[in-house]
Amino acid sequence: MAQPQLKFSAQDFLCWEVGQELRYEYIHGEVYAMSGGTIEHNSASGAVFATLRQHLKGSPCRVFVADMKVDVQVSNAFFYPDVVVTCSPGDLADPKALTIAEPRVIVEVLSPSTAAYDRGAKFGHYRQLPSLQEYMLVDTETQTIEVFRRNAARRWELYPSQGLGAAVELASLNWQGSVQDCLG
Repeated sequence: MAQPQLKFSAQDFLCWEVGQELRYEYIHGEVYAMSGGTIEHNSASGAVFATLRQHLKGSPCRVFVADMKVDVQVSNAFFYPDVVVTCSPGDLADPKALTIAEPRVIVEVLSPSTAAYDRGAKFGHYRQLPSLQEYMLVDTETQTIEVFRRNAARRWELYPSQGLGAAVELASLNWQGSVQDCLG
């Protein structure tokens, strides 16, 4: 007989997850275990983090890698992006905070098992964040970066870059680099 799925409130999930060895994402009361990443995945996440950290030094923005949850309140969801940047004083007010609610940039490194989800349903949740200006997808296999940028009409436009030397821009952070900078 199938076991019933436990349902959590958002607050109960946050309290429960603190004691867990694994990381979990949360959507509408249900929890989903996060799988581990490959060396290639981790290297790309680290490369994006390192280049953005250097670029943002001295600015009011902070970049986080892997272990910072994004709270998408309108979706009643928490996600762990590979890299997230916030410039929100509210997000940065409490150094012991477990979540970010107002990200400016979110980066996901694609894997074959999560690429469709990251491009589709997960981006659907992220698009509901009024603060989000850019969503960057890093594909290590094809050496492609896709930056989705919110335009003045609040619609999302795609800026693709392919090949190690191709230029990549995160306009909301005034950062320019290359695909190679993001692959590690």
